[in-house]
This record gives sequence, structure tokens and C-alpha cells, in this order.
Amino acid sequence: MSYRSIVVHLDASERATYRLDSALSIAKRFKAHLEAVYAVFTPELRAFGVMAGSAGWSEKLESHRQERCRSLERLFHAGLARFGISGDWIEERSRAREQVARHGRCADLVMAGQDDPNDPETYIADHFAETLVMTAGRPLLLLPYSGVFPTVGDNILVAWNGSREATRAVHDALPFLREARQVTLVSIDAMRREQAGARIPGADIASTLARLGVRLTVRETDGIDEPADTSVGDLLISDAQSVGANLIVMGGYTHARWQEVVLGGATRSMLRSMTMPVLMSH
Repeated sequence: MSYRSIVVHLDASERATYRLDSALSIAKRFKAHLEAVYAVFTPELRAFGVMAGSAGWSEKLESHRQERCRSLERLFHAGLARFGISGDWIEERSRAREQVARHGRCADLVMAGQDDPNDPETYIADHFAETLVMTAGRPLLLLPYSGVFPTVGDNILVAWNGSREATRAVHDALPFLREARQVTLVSIDAMRREQAGARIPGADIASTLARLGVRLTVRETDGIDEPADTSVGDLLISDAQSVGANLIVMGGYTHARWQEVVLGGATRSMLRSMTMPVLMSH
């Protein structure tokens, strides 16, 4: 397994250039076809109809976004030529959240950026990253809104609790795991309230990964139980920093609550507080 097709979402934010550079670098590493999808939040025009002077503001915003789009497109094609890879440039003018997920379903890997509270152009839709994780059906590589990571996946922390989502994430991350210089699998004690044998122990998945050519070490994390999962995300970030990781691999979790899909605490805290790239699968 390898990543032969990658989709990266781009917007008018300052961070989009770094995201494009990262996507080009990863596409070169795996000799993948790269599809760049430029899509921004488009407010309803009716919302501006009642605001005095809004027409001028809207025109300036659209002009800025078009300039940013053309600049990114030039960088994209220059990058394809420089790295000798193939790619497509796509612009979506409406329903950005749905369109990015739609393109992502045809890829091996989807890349997007974390919301930046200081840059409104990173806003695409409510819970944009969460929606991609849950609806694209493909692994999402989410890049934080700060920091530079020139060798994403060189040192990986795998969050393991034996669940279906964690299993999916580990296998979706195999191209990174096989090439990594260091892989640390943190086995989270989240099985106390489950029936024996319901989840796969860390030692078992470590043996499976070793047979797939992944060199790794296993660490146990004690004292974490399901009701207290709101602290798991922060704990994983701390563990990743302690081993010098530049990529966290984890499952994206939801809980059914009153017929509504609610993100698990570890997923929420990770998306909010991440300080390094995170590969997440559901």
C-alpha cells in the first residue's frame, strides 16, 4: 500500500502556502498524483443585503481571494514541474465542505488545515475538519495553524486503544509508518469497562506492524478510562512532544447521543490543541 493519489484543500488563508508546500513534498515522496482543491467559505448574499456598504466589502474580499487563488495556482504548477509529479488544480465555488469531502473520497490521503482563530480565511464551515474525518471515508492529514514540519512522518506517535477507529488509522498510515525513522505506539488503557477480548492489545498490533515492515516500540499509558477521555488528547500531545514526534496517528471517534453524532473527547481536544500534524481516520 502507498499513497498514489492525494487531495489537498487550499483556501485564502496565510497558511495555505505552507499546506501546499507540504502536500507537494509528500506527493513527491510517494510519487503520488496531487489534486489541489481551492474552496473558501461563501456567505449567503442575502446576509449582506441588509448591511449598508456591504457590497464594497464583498467586492474587496472577492478580489483578494481571486489574487490569492491565482498565486496558489502558479505555485502549484511550478511545484509539479519542480518535483516531476502530476496533478490537477480544481476550484469549487460553492458548498466547500461537501465538495472537498467528495474529492477526498477518490484519494488515498486528504490534507487540510486546522482552524486558526486569528485568520478568518481558515473558516470553511462549522466543524469542517471533523466533517472531513467522518464523511470523506479516507485518512485526513491535518496540519496545525502554526509551526513548520519539514519531515512530516519521520518520527511518529501512534495512539492505540484497540478500537476499530484506531485499527483503521494504523493501517491507513502504513506508508508513513514503513518509512519512519522512529515509531512509538502508545497503548492507552481504555478497555477496563469492556468485555475481555473486545479490543486488540498493543502487543498484538505491534507484532502485526512488525510483520508489515514497521520498526516500533510500545509504551503503556495507565490510568485512562473511557469517561475521562477529555484528557486523552492533551496527554497524547504531551507524549508526542516527549519523543520528538512530528506526526500523531489516531482514530477519529464519535459517540451516539440522542440521535446526534458527537465527537469523542480525545478527538475534540486534539483538533483544538494540536501542535503537530495529525493523521486521523474514522
